[in-house]
Amino acid sequence: MLRTFSWVVTMLVGCALGATAGYGQQHTGDAPQMIEGPQAAYTPKPTSMNNDSVLKMVKSGLDEELIVQTIQTQPGQYVMVPDAMVALKDAGVSNRIITAMMSKRRRQITSSAQEPAPEKPVDLSDVNEIGVYYKDRTGKWILIDPELVHIKSGGFIKSTLTQGIIKQDRNGTVNGKESKLLLPRPIEFLIYVPEGVAATEYDLVRFRLHSDRREFRTFTGGVIHSGSGAERDEVPFKPTRVAPRTYKFTVEQTTPGGEYGLLPPGTGNITNGGKIYTFAISE
Repeated sequence: MLRTFSWVVTMLVGCALGATAGYGQQHTGDAPQMIEGPQAAYTPKPTSMNNDSVLKMVKSGLDEELIVQTIQTQPGQYVMVPDAMVALKDAGVSNRIITAMMSKRRRQITSSAQEPAPEKPVDLSDVNEIGVYYKDRTGKWILIDPELVHIKSGGFIKSTLTQGIIKQDRNGTVNGKESKLLLPRPIEFLIYVPEGVAATEYDLVRFRLHSDRREFRTFTGGVIHSGSGAERDEVPFKPTRVAPRTYKFTVEQTTPGGEYGLLPPGTGNITNGGKIYTFAISE
């Protein structure tokens, strides 16, 4: 009976070991095969250092120089508020190691602050014809309806500021004392120009108001700052190219209220029909 019991136990143990060895494998009856060729070496993923990592390194007796180099070269996120630094000091962390942790965190904060925010692409889905647009409160570009402008040319002026180029004085008149479009500052504008024209060829002007009309005075070809003659009404602006034939600029909060217009180049000729894109800025 004892011999029979021992034989049964031996069989059960053998079956259990066989089942364990073969778990998760399909039995084929073939001898195990060696995998030929070089095998990829296991590369552990680098872990981010933190305060606890530094404490473990100090308590394990690692050299101070080695710990400092590890802090400087390995990724890490360190909490360096006063209570955390006191806890590190009480645990035996040297001033040099704490300074290295602070320097690492300072570099991380500075790098994050210097990274420019990604520029939001300009949505031009609303821009489908040549003209001047403004952005409404919903972020949609709205085409400004132009008004008719009457241009009367005056005398010719030669200025040393333009290397002797002669430019013509122009007087512009728009009927009505105010524009139908009143906008609050700041205002984002977009100019979609004809082929071969740049936004810098446009003039932004501020009107002089009368009871039944708005007037401005400019020079053809741009602004001339001269002490002689009557004061001109151009307002400087800096358009930025954001797409082919498309420019953007902003009228800032500091711009004074009043009646304004954006005058395309060549106004007064048949090419543009004497248009000016008018708007008012609320006081």
